[in-house]
Amino acid sequence: MSSDTSGDTLRVVVVDDHSVMRAGVVALLAADPTIEIVGEAGDGLAAVELVERLEPDVALLDLRMPVLGGVAATARIVGLRTRTRVLILTTYDTDAEIESAVEAGAIGYLLKDATREQLVDAIRSAARGQTVLAPRVAERLVARMRRPAPVVLTSREIQVLNAVADGLSNADIGARLVIAEATVKTHLLRIFAKLDVRDRTHAVVTAIETGLLPRGEGADGNTAHG
Repeated sequence: MSSDTSGDTLRVVVVDDHSVMRAGVVALLAADPTIEIVGEAGDGLAAVELVERLEPDVALLDLRMPVLGGVAATARIVGLRTRTRVLILTTYDTDAEIESAVEAGAIGYLLKDATREQLVDAIRSAARGQTVLAPRVAERLVARMRRPAPVVLTSREIQVLNAVADGLSNADIGARLVIAEATVKTHLLRIFAKLDVRDRTHAVVTAIETGLLPRGEGADGNTAHG
């Protein structure tokens, strides 16, 4: 368990539309002498009003709530420009909800299976301005960041690649598209770079495999060189 960085009591508001869950969180936190629960609310709008009036160190918010959801409430609380840090405490860990909360300004994202020790540590860290993520949430964010960005070809590059798939030479592609042969070569170089390939055949095969070109369109490898 991490040590407290200050002798001051941390002032916290707890916001959850399920009264039993809210009472449970309050009971857990009230057992810690370094934390003072200064307010409770059952919806996001009430949470914003509480923060504006009390300016707690940390606002512990559920994600899905009536009147105003956790993400919208987070954005409004951050917009108040108080010292209050928003810490999300929820059962939901989908990519979209995690990203929405972080983009709205939440400093942390915890799941409701957190222990009392983890919750207290998270509140202390959030109050210090440190990002706090549940392990499962951190794993999802890292995995999402590691996914390769989708390849995007321009409409002209698709036309050039379709012509390559039809087996046309650079000169023939230029004639079909009414562009200079040198321009065709420039488009091909850009296509090779985007698809991370070195030749025309692999460009067509990769484009088909990634869905950039429809299957069955010139994928026989009989592409002309030019």
